[in-house]
Amino acid sequence: MVLDRYRAAADRFLVPVARRLVRVNPDAVSWAGLLAAAGAGISFVLGGFGFLALALVLLLANSYLDALDGKIAKLAGRASARGDFLDHVLDRYADVFLIGGVAFSAYCHLWVGTLALLGVLLTSYMGTQAQAVGQGRRYAGLLGRADRLVLLFIGVLLQLLVSPSARVVWGVAPIAFQPLEWFLVLFAVLGHATAVQRAVSTWHGFRP
Repeated sequence: MVLDRYRAAADRFLVPVARRLVRVNPDAVSWAGLLAAAGAGISFVLGGFGFLALALVLLLANSYLDALDGKIAKLAGRASARGDFLDHVLDRYADVFLIGGVAFSAYCHLWVGTLALLGVLLTSYMGTQAQAVGQGRRYAGLLGRADRLVLLFIGVLLQLLVSPSARVVWGVAPIAFQPLEWFLVLFAVLGHATAVQRAVSTWHGFRP
């Protein structure tokens, strides 16, 4: 959750737009974010400079819309458990589209992408499971969703600049991956570590 300290700075880019869109249904914004994620995932699979650049733009759109829907809901007084539930469901599908798209692309080995996706989904599961047992949702950990989106953006940008045709590998075999793939390796390691961290925190949260 490294980026949590920058939420106030992010509000400068979110609140003015949210005020202009206060009459827009926040759920519609959430769905728009999911469509952006789906488009990015498809673009990863298609690959090449043009589609990778498009994926980068759609990733930015998903990240912005994911933060914007909550701001609109709060400013409009429409925040609700139903909307929060929908937001979390669509976020998980967005994660599947984004990371799954990279996993099935020429920029990543499928096994690396699978481990990364499992780490991301387990991180979310541990957070909601803590809430299910009455301890409140767990957001703490090494790698939150905002962190992942920023890192994924950097990874896609590096891949776009270094090797949009998927021909460059960094490292020495057997530890050699493409630029974007290295970020999914990071997601796999930190994602599972965050899931374990949240699980341990929840375990210790039970009274003896």
